[in-house]
Amino acid sequence: MVHPRLPSGRPDYSRVIACRCSRESLRKEKLNALERFSNLPQPLRTVNFESLSSHGRRGDESSQRRFAWAYEAAKTYAANPKGWLILVGPTGSGKTHLSASVVNEVVGNGRPAHYVVTAELLDRLRAGMSPGTESPYEDLFEQVKNSPLLVMDDFAIESVTGWAREKLEQILNHRYNAQLATMITTDTAVEKLDDPLKARCANHDFCQVLVLEERATSYLERLDSMGLKLLRDMTFQTFDRNRPNLTPEQHLNLEMIYRQAFNFAGSPQGWLVLHGVSGSGKTHLAAAIANYQKQAGHEVVFVSVADLLDYLRSAFSPDSKVSYDELFETVKRVPLLILDGLEGQSTSTWAQEKLYQLMNYRHNAQLPTVITTRLTQDEMDPRIRSRMADPRSNNVLAINAPSYHGEAVTHKEPPPPPRRRPQR
Repeated sequence: MVHPRLPSGRPDYSRVIACRCSRESLRKEKLNALERFSNLPQPLRTVNFESLSSHGRRGDESSQRRFAWAYEAAKTYAANPKGWLILVGPTGSGKTHLSASVVNEVVGNGRPAHYVVTAELLDRLRAGMSPGTESPYEDLFEQVKNSPLLVMDDFAIESVTGWAREKLEQILNHRYNAQLATMITTDTAVEKLDDPLKARCANHDFCQVLVLEERATSYLERLDSMGLKLLRDMTFQTFDRNRPNLTPEQHLNLEMIYRQAFNFAGSPQGWLVLHGVSGSGKTHLAAAIANYQKQAGHEVVFVSVADLLDYLRSAFSPDSKVSYDELFETVKRVPLLILDGLEGQSTSTWAQEKLYQLMNYRHNAQLPTVITTRLTQDEMDPRIRSRMADPRSNNVLAINAPSYHGEAVTHKEPPPPPRRRPQR
């Protein structure tokens, strides 16, 4: 440290400033402190606007145009963060890279910014309530509430617990009232956000909302059959598991399967395969799971295998509004997929291959899946049968009850049930 010179050339002993040799060291110390405060994961610290294409990396002309608008808006926002900037788009649309670029630009200019993935923030807040934690709840909560710029990545509020919803609303309410700069990325369409956040988005003087890509979910909503009244009425409450003319063994079997389907609906994990004759109630239970999950606000698609294959074929048409690849990739990644009626549609080579690709992906990705079928072991594609019978995560349930419609049926041998799953 040195004393600056007065106009006369004499030292000004009333003031002390950093000497030239220490300024660079102080600058690096400040930058390191800002980087630690930013909370950016190491892989995102090298992301910047120069490393991104201003038109994105995928999509049609419309998507590229949308990304270009978002790119320019984010760059402008990074230069002078004011108000709220909300980026909406599906996974892979570039939201995280844009938000990381904003944080790196702000930090590089010597200003503080704090980045959080919403789910990780909630985990850190819960952990902060434990005695002796390195980041006490109060300190972390205040830091997030009052950061000059807060970036909340992968924001989702529709499927969180009541406590988590309250914490997120407290943070956003405080920042909105204090007019603090906030950037939010989400894959939830604005019209599906909760009412308080939706109302803030409507304040166009303070909040800018940009849609990077139209959600492919709109195509899934057309594919999803749960809009049909008959399926909407198939709930656990309307499922008759005390049907007359059942043997005691059939009553016990139906009660057991009902309970397992109900438990799966509350916490979908692995695969649930319902095997039985036509009319035995497997579609009703599958639809009940879908209704239960939809009521909880979770994303689920219920589709018959025949309709799915027809929809995939139609996507090859030049007139299709969605490309085959986009549709197939979206179906593969649905958080909960319910395939009703795995029957004789898989006789063609093309259909067998598509179903195998779909099920193999979901099996490897451990995505919850419900399948109903009346096929025997011999009638099923061996590759699909092997995925169904994986005892590590799948549960095959054979409904022994006869058809609700009183048809004369012959019980077929179901796929082999899995061994008892290991305790987690």
